[in-house]
Amino acid sequence: MIPHLVTVRHRRPNGRWLRLHVPVLPVLLLLSPLLLIAVPVGLVACLATRVSPLGALRGTGQLLRALPGTQIEVEQGRTAVLVNVR
Repeated sequence: MIPHLVTVRHRRPNGRWLRLHVPVLPVLLLLSPLLLIAVPVGLVACLATRVSPLGALRGTGQLLRALPGTQIEVEQGRTAVLVNVR
């Protein structure tokens, strides 16, 4: 299953949190015209590096299916970022 919602929390240097909820489907629909460029570039990259295009596509699908439930936390100094994929 592909992720449905990405929640990004960013702690500003003043200590307040900024929370953004990003729905994945509308973002994918907005970025879908870029697929017309990305697919041929990916195919050329696969052929140049002698990687099977079907294997690369299968690996990308497995990566997308593994994303739901992923949490990424980065903190440096007084700034922190938390990304939660559902």
